[in-house]
Amino acid sequence: MAEGLPKDAKEAVLMASDSLPEGTPQIRGYDFNRGVNYEALLQSYLTTGFQATNFGQAVQEINNMIDAKVSSSDGCTILLGYTSNLISSGVRETLRYLAEHKMVDIIVTTAGGIEEDLIKCLAPTYLGDFSLKGAELRSKGINRIGNLLVPNNNYCLFEDWITPILDQMVLEQDTEGTKWTPSKMIARLGKEINHPDSVYYWAHKNNIPVYSPAITDGSLGDMLYFHSYKNPGLRLDIVEGDILLL
Repeated sequence: MAEGLPKDAKEAVLMASDSLPEGTPQIRGYDFNRGVNYEALLQSYLTTGFQATNFGQAVQEINNMIDAKVSSSDGCTILLGYTSNLISSGVRETLRYLAEHKMVDIIVTTAGGIEEDLIKCLAPTYLGDFSLKGAELRSKGINRIGNLLVPNNNYCLFEDWITPILDQMVLEQDTEGTKWTPSKMIARLGKEINHPDSVYYWAHKNNIPVYSPAITDGSLGDMLYFHSYKNPGLRLDIVEGDILLL
């Protein structure tokens, strides 16, 4: 019957295929009849297709990094960068694990990535919904980050906690000549929070430098601004911090 088809239609639909290169992976997902083997499940993502393949490639790359860090005589330097939403969410616990077990060498994050970790040690973040109206929540003193809810009292607790630390930093600057950079400040905050749930507690404990070039953004910037009226004079050398990072 195909012989009577229009030539253009036949060539478009029944076009012969070139052979794919030898060894091209075939699409196949995980078979749960094998039971739940998480290592095999993650490995199967490579041949699952769509974004699962990209995830599988990321897992593969991270494993290569870890192997190089552990087995190579020279090792390798692993730099971890993330934005504040990962700390606000439950991904924070994964990031804390990496710092706790010295699986990264350097951390770079935003100001929100610093403050949200510290605030979570003082008070919890709650699960809400993406559809909740921000203006209505704000009138009740509640902040929304996606589908996460942060009572404004959390930021008040943050100010109560950080103010005496900033006072001490000013004192050390004026009496001991301490030159504060964002990374030195973050290390100090990690020391002072002294909480095993904190990414920056473990970064301080394990001598993992943390860089945040935009340290004055977010609530942390608010606290520094408010403090400049209560006890002016604290200086943060952001340029020196950038030079150390480079």
